[in-house]
Amino acid sequence: MTDQAEEHDRRIVVGVDGSPGSRIALRWAVAQAELSNARVDVVGAWHDPAEYAFAYGWSPAVFEDVSIAAITEKMLVEAVADVASGGAPVQFTTHVVRGHPAQVLLDAADGAQLLVVGSRGHGAFAGMLLGSVSQHCVQHASCPVVVVPSTDRTVDEVGSG
Repeated sequence: MTDQAEEHDRRIVVGVDGSPGSRIALRWAVAQAELSNARVDVVGAWHDPAEYAFAYGWSPAVFEDVSIAAITEKMLVEAVADVASGGAPVQFTTHVVRGHPAQVLLDAADGAQLLVVGSRGHGAFAGMLLGSVSQHCVQHASCPVVVVPSTDRTVDEVGSG
């Protein structure tokens, strides 16, 4: 195996949408990356709000694509800064991609060691036990998927195990 292939395999992809559950998933991914000497690719996806507005029969406001991407990037950077402030010796990269979150995560996780998602995020049905994005990822990912429940207990267990 080449060094490049080993580096590619030592990648943990985690989806972050700014929700508390996704930040818990990020902390879990960082703890796992420390244990497995992997880097963490933090991925945020965004849609044009007009797509949702038309789907629900609303009249959309005008949004600039660049500002939505910038807001998503800022959210990712803040989430990483929050986790990295604990002194985690992990290399991070952030990726902001336009598209459906499940497909963006599946594409990003191609060839990765692991895909980590929260059990639910900012979706319309945030109260569901398993969100549609996490369920889609579990069913279609080309790598193992960890769905982290929305509780800090899980992060503490990884750190002490």
